[in-house]
Amino acid sequence: MTSGPRRQLRREPTQQRSRAMVERIITAGYAVLLEHGYERASTARIAARAEISPGSLYQYFPDKHAVLGTVIDRYTDRLRNRVSRAFVGNLANPSPDESVRGSVLALLEALEDNAGLIRVLYEQLPPTADTHRHDFRNRIDELVTTVLLSLNVDRGTEPVDAIAWVLVRSVENLTISYVLDRPEISREIVVEELTRLITGYLAERIELRERRND
Repeated sequence: MTSGPRRQLRREPTQQRSRAMVERIITAGYAVLLEHGYERASTARIAARAEISPGSLYQYFPDKHAVLGTVIDRYTDRLRNRVSRAFVGNLANPSPDESVRGSVLALLEALEDNAGLIRVLYEQLPPTADTHRHDFRNRIDELVTTVLLSLNVDRGTEPVDAIAWVLVRSVENLTISYVLDRPEISREIVVEELTRLITGYLAERIELRERRND
């Protein structure tokens, strides 16, 4: 599901023509953001890409930060939804190792397909806009916690939230670094090593729980 603009607009688009105008601005804003980066993106560039006058843009957005904030909201929503669907789909796999492997592969593919947006989120956002990155992390935290509970890492005996936090930060840093740094390592190797890292850690935690319960 794709979310609409959540940022405050100068006026809400109520007619088909005005809604189409806002969509053109958002689409143009995304293209300009990836091409020029956050700092060099401007309302003039966005308006030119949308083939409208700057005045038409200002009818709906007060400044470039409002446009880019809406753009980032829109496309991070799509990325989160894609990752969410993949994680939930992999929960049905009866093999924990394959479930983890499938989720890691889906995450890495989604990040690679959105490498330009990831670079903006992790390298270019001003401090005032950093909530976008935190929102993305929090959503993945929730998904990983769900995966852990499905693997019988019981909340009553294991610090599930803490385990999820450690795993998310570890996987996040490794996958983001892979996407942005592009080391000479194949995706398959990265997925396999991350799967071993996660399943090994989880197996140790589950073993500790079982020893305590004996």
